[in-house]
Amino acid sequence: MAYKTPHSHLIRVAIIEDNAALRDSLREVLQESGKIDVVSMLDSCHLIVPEYRIANPDVALVDIGLKGEESGIDCVHIIHNYFPEVRIMMYTVFADDQKIFDSICAGASGYILKNTPPEEIVQSLIMLYEGGAPMTPFIANRTLEIFRNKLQPTAHEWGLTGREKEILECLSNGETYQQIASKLFISISTVRTHIMHIYEKLQVNSKIEAIRKMRL
Repeated sequence: MAYKTPHSHLIRVAIIEDNAALRDSLREVLQESGKIDVVSMLDSCHLIVPEYRIANPDVALVDIGLKGEESGIDCVHIIHNYFPEVRIMMYTVFADDQKIFDSICAGASGYILKNTPPEEIVQSLIMLYEGGAPMTPFIANRTLEIFRNKLQPTAHEWGLTGREKEILECLSNGETYQQIASKLFISISTVRTHIMHIYEKLQVNSKIEAIRKMRL
């Protein structure tokens, strides 16, 4: 159901949350801030397009874990496709890497957890409306790590040869230089030479660093 905005300067917020009690509580908190007007409340993706054409929200506050076949990330896809001007904030109990990554890739600009204090939710929505990308500190740190890892070159992109990959795999299995040499029918000095080249290509200084980088 769409609500009429009483004052044009208020930030128009749409809520998508399948928990009715939480949805009503959110509306009350946001309305009482004096800076936000909740213009739409939905419990699924199904009515987004006709609802938003009437409500004309500035910001959408979207729960990820919706009941049914469609998730909050599906809602983000719909909003971003039909209403690209609407800024999207994920509001969820989930803090796992894939959901964070998928939400941002789908078009979300902010990500806060449901244990965020009410006043911080209001400030985050204002920041989002003004062009920021608010996230709780934990989510911000995880997002940086996720994208850092996503951008990390793979062993193939580092330019490792087949033999170097083989030796690196042996190292990750805890094999010694002698065991690697015997297994691959090469000398220990050749193993050391290959490992030196691996370190240079991966830009590391130890076996532990090389193994960790390979597993990213």
